[in-house]
Amino acid sequence: MTTLKVKIQTLGESLSAAGKAAAEHGAALSPHVLAFPSWDAMHRVLAPKRLDILKVMAGQGPLTIRELARRVGRDFKGVHTDVDTLLKSGVIDKADGGGIVFPYDRLHFDFDIDAAA
Repeated sequence: MTTLKVKIQTLGESLSAAGKAAAEHGAALSPHVLAFPSWDAMHRVLAPKRLDILKVMAGQGPLTIRELARRVGRDFKGVHTDVDTLLKSGVIDKADGGGIVFPYDRLHFDFDIDAAA
C-alpha cells in the first residue's frame, strides 16, 4: 500500500529534513511526501471538494475527468477545474494513454496546528 504523506512545513524545514535523510540514509526526502509552507497553502490546493476527488481516485488507476465527475456527483466543468489545480500542484499525474491518476492508495496528514497568539 502506497501512502502520500501531507505535511505543513517551511522550505527551511523541508531542506533540513532532506539533509538529515541524506546524512543518515544517503537519500533525499521520500517522493511520497507533499509539503506545504502553511495551512492556508495546503487548503488552497487540498480544499474539501478536491479531497473528495483524491479519495475517489485512491487506488483506482487512471480515470477520466468525466468518470471522476460521475463518481463524486459533480458537474464536469467544476471537476475539470479542480483536476487542473491538482495537476499543476503535482498531486495527481496525467496517465499514459489518457486520463489522470493518483498513484497512491491513501493519504496521511501529518501536522500540528498551534493555538492563535
